Amino acid sequence: MTKDELAARLLYRDAMMLVINKPGGIAVHRGPKGGESLEDHFHVLRFGLPRNPSLAHRLDRETSGCLVLGRHRRALEKLGLLFKQGKVQKIYWAIVEGSPAEVEGLIDLPLKRLDPGRGWWMKADPSGAPAQTRWRVRGRGPGLSLLELSPLTGRTHQLRVHCAALGWPILGDCIYGRGGTRLHLHAKAIMIPFYKGRAAVQVEAPLPQHMREGVALCGLAELAGEMGV
Repeated sequence: MTKDELAARLLYRDAMMLVINKPGGIAVHRGPKGGESLEDHFHVLRFGLPRNPSLAHRLDRETSGCLVLGRHRRALEKLGLLFKQGKVQKIYWAIVEGSPAEVEGLIDLPLKRLDPGRGWWMKADPSGAPAQTRWRVRGRGPGLSLLELSPLTGRTHQLRVHCAALGWPILGDCIYGRGGTRLHLHAKAIMIPFYKGRAAVQVEAPLPQHMREGVALCGLAELAGEMGV
């Protein structure tokens, strides 16, 4: 990723935080196997400060959209607390296989690691950690649905496991679905109540190119064109 490419993905900037539009297909930080990560390029986002910004939370490698960075230690401490307390509202869009019978609902399925020897793959398990996701159908198409997902907890792979467990795997999910294409999961918007006495910081990320066709098939062709990048 070049300096200009990352700078073009900046969605919001103030003295405390940045929000960038993370591209799908790149890890946010370097894993045990090495390889390029988004974090390798954070020096581009210093904007005059002596240190690089740091991750305030995580997105999966294949997930795109709103990613929050703290610009210094004090900001990171407060952002970390807000995320831990569940005060940061996150909205995702996902194109899933199949079609829920209802229009909206709440998924309440605890999650647990599938196998300690297989990294962070997860499964629904009554003995796992509590996990809740609100969902709403935004559109329906031939064999597909566009869902708006709001995680109330922040478990690893939560949205992907929850959708698959209810019979609507996210399109392109190579772990919990059938794979075959890029993951169609996008962190569309985030609301951060950072400043006391002020409205929450609200940021939206435009849809990635690979999701535009699916959104159009689900009946939102005009919106897909407006939000595509």
